[in-house]
Amino acid sequence: MSNAFKRFEFNNTMLDAIENIGFTHPTLVQERVIPRILKGGNVVAQSATGSGKSHAFLLPLIYNIDESQKVPQVIIMAPTRELARQLDHMAKKVLESFDEISCRAFVGGTEMKRDEERARQNPQLVIGTPTRIKDLIDSQALDIHAANAIVIDEADLMVDLGFMEDVDYISNRISTDSQFLVFSATIPEPLKHFMEKYIGETEIIVIDTPLNKASIHYSLVPVKGSSRLEKTLQLTQNITPYIGLIFANSRERADELFSYLKESGINVGLFHGGLKPRERTQEIKKIENLDYHWVVASDLASRGLDFDGASHVINYDIPKQIEFFTHRVGRVGRGTYSGVAITLYEPSEENEIDLLEKKGYVFNHEDIRGGELREIKDRTMRTGRSKRSKTNKTQNYKVRSPKKVKPGYKKKIKFQKEELERQERRRYAKAKSRNEKKRKQKDK
Repeated sequence: MSNAFKRFEFNNTMLDAIENIGFTHPTLVQERVIPRILKGGNVVAQSATGSGKSHAFLLPLIYNIDESQKVPQVIIMAPTRELARQLDHMAKKVLESFDEISCRAFVGGTEMKRDEERARQNPQLVIGTPTRIKDLIDSQALDIHAANAIVIDEADLMVDLGFMEDVDYISNRISTDSQFLVFSATIPEPLKHFMEKYIGETEIIVIDTPLNKASIHYSLVPVKGSSRLEKTLQLTQNITPYIGLIFANSRERADELFSYLKESGINVGLFHGGLKPRERTQEIKKIENLDYHWVVASDLASRGLDFDGASHVINYDIPKQIEFFTHRVGRVGRGTYSGVAITLYEPSEENEIDLLEKKGYVFNHEDIRGGELREIKDRTMRTGRSKRSKTNKTQNYKVRSPKKVKPGYKKKIKFQKEELERQERRRYAKAKSRNEKKRKQKDK
């Protein structure tokens, strides 16, 4: 087996596990983080979503678990139920090669007594949301004093959602010699205080991800003459994605947009924190099953949720925090796939667009023309302005691939488009023939 993960001196069992999940080369964050975790060192990594950070800590932590010790050894905390379940799914795919290691996920919205029974089985790998893990500790169902590693994933979102008190409570229950691993897109002030308390002086590993990814076509669409609702409807009527995500800045705006699109006949779903836990779980399954063409979402879905093969993102609103723009557009163009990120803007939002451009994003000025995104005049036409990217001027993404075909395969998309055109010509010819026969019958 030719596998670049051999350089980390993993044993054959782990190399087989890595091969089974389809990895051949480590990402940049994995290159820098895995060796340090294997040696037992603390890690603080600042890395954007889609960088491969989940497996950067899952692989070495699983490798370091002592299979003979049937006690919780690794505690991984995620800020949302969906992120925790996603990490649990990733871990269990790796653990298919490790029969003696047990893993359990504990999240809110599930029956507490059942979780207490599962916690008392002493899984070696514990994954969950901070509040549920804290509740299990308080009920004495989960004993984590022997844990030697703790992970705080999406730490800045932990801060935003107010979970750092629970994270601190849990961190106090393990040995001071334990390994602390913090992964975050940004390092806000409250997170710095936590790191000073539990980690002390340590290097922050910053993974610089190019903002203007070549695999993403960035489209800037004006909404001068029509409202955002009408423009979004026009886009969703003319573009059929593999999975398309539409981001709004609040639950209320997401609800409004969802209702408008649904009433207009668009095949659309809804995902945000206002849904009940069971509803959120059901929606994720429907999205993964491709039951929807489009999903209206809040920024909850932009932080770590990985809908495999997402092809389009529409920024219905420009996010108030520029970091969220990066999280949103990072849902597409992942791995070997390509994607389209469409941002709607009004003249009053020129400053926000300027700020994004200063960050490094290069937009294609476009609008829907003839059923597809086509180039229009630059929004400013100022002299001396840097030349815009003119790639993919008339991309057409109207063809939805079948489940086993992911976006980014241009030849397949081109073939399917041509096939649809042939079918349309045949339908036209048949209709013309039928009309001709009817006309002749009338003449008789």
